[in-house]
Amino acid sequence: MGKAAKFSTPLLCHSKLLCFSVLYLFSSLFLAVYFSFSTTKCIFRSSPYDPIQELLFSYPSSYGEHKYALPTTRSSCNSPVYFSDYWVALEEIRKLCSNFTPSALKYLQRTDESFGGNLSFYNRSSYFDHHDNETQIPCGFFKRFPISNSDQISMEKCHGLVVVSTIFNDHDKIRQPRGLGSKTLDYVCFFMFVDDATLNRLHFHNIISKKSKEFKIGAWKIVKVSSESLYENAAMNGIIPKYLIHRLFPNAKYSIWIDAKLQLVVDPVLLIHSLVVRENVDMAISRHPYFVHTMEEAMATARWKKWWDVNGLKIQMEAYCENGLEPWNSEKPYPTDVPDSALILRKHNVATNLFSCLLFNELEVFNPRDQLPFAYVRDKMNPKLNLNMFEVEVFEQVAVEYRHNLKKGGASVGPKLKKASSDLFGNGTLGKCKEYLLKMWGESHD
Repeated sequence: MGKAAKFSTPLLCHSKLLCFSVLYLFSSLFLAVYFSFSTTKCIFRSSPYDPIQELLFSYPSSYGEHKYALPTTRSSCNSPVYFSDYWVALEEIRKLCSNFTPSALKYLQRTDESFGGNLSFYNRSSYFDHHDNETQIPCGFFKRFPISNSDQISMEKCHGLVVVSTIFNDHDKIRQPRGLGSKTLDYVCFFMFVDDATLNRLHFHNIISKKSKEFKIGAWKIVKVSSESLYENAAMNGIIPKYLIHRLFPNAKYSIWIDAKLQLVVDPVLLIHSLVVRENVDMAISRHPYFVHTMEEAMATARWKKWWDVNGLKIQMEAYCENGLEPWNSEKPYPTDVPDSALILRKHNVATNLFSCLLFNELEVFNPRDQLPFAYVRDKMNPKLNLNMFEVEVFEQVAVEYRHNLKKGGASVGPKLKKASSDLFGNGTLGKCKEYLLKMWGESHD
């Protein structure tokens, strides 16, 4: 009979602590791999490109461009976005731009005291059904946009893709985009429109010299706008580059609008390619994180005093209700009626240019709160807008949001009026929006 075999304990497990550590390590790696490839996560497949390693611009510490970032809590989404290889996306965008046919939309030319003409409701509505390319659309510029001739020439030279932002009344910091591919700055233009108050602050921090004829800060070309000859409200001045971007950059084929409170952390070429080109849409914009009905946004605008003229808000919403605005429902081809318009990606064609002109006309007459007329214009206009309203979690992973510059007394966002009631329907009557609200609340019997 042979001796029974003896199995010695592996040296690795002589120490209980070491065994536990190894088990913990493998468990952690398994969980990390599992969650990384889970389809419920907003995971972006990083393309193997050569990012720009050097710092685009070094700010003085006193400027504090990275103060007061807002935390984000969402970690999953229903529709993850995967980016293509950088070089593939860049080459495809370049080909699309070289074969791009300019929009056939024509614009109304006239002289007026108001930049947008302050059109009547009937006049504005008459342009919603666009079926004749010979019809001239009112689209601002009834007075000169006050920038230098050299800046205008630079803007007209921008072909392909342009990224645009504004800072008026020193409301935000200039933040450099991150994660740019090595050739992006050769093919993408970055333009930041500022007023004198913002320019003075940049000069105060020695970021620019006011003696210079042209200003460049990192990726951004700075364009000075003499905003005193436009609108009294700084937010309305910012609406011009935001929605009339196709007129300021007539040779651009694609554009990205980004609010100055955001810092872009994904290459704009990848964003346009994944969210617009690959989705075959005219425009891409994020859904609002909380609201789906326009009236919810209007009530929040009044409640949180995002616009002081509550009576004006009520008049605006009643005009929309009376002329066909409906609350969101599953029969609409869009997942919501309320966007987060801090990031807008566009292909410049008839549909997006028409939408932008029509929306600007509403904002000029009422107020610069662009989420309020968004669904009304989108649903009423023809041709229809092919729109990608992507998940909030996607928005939070392609841009970092910061608070606006903190100032004593708070920032001025509206006209100087007496403090109005925060209740949009303060007298208890729902007026012309009664049926809208009953449908929104699920109480309509129609």
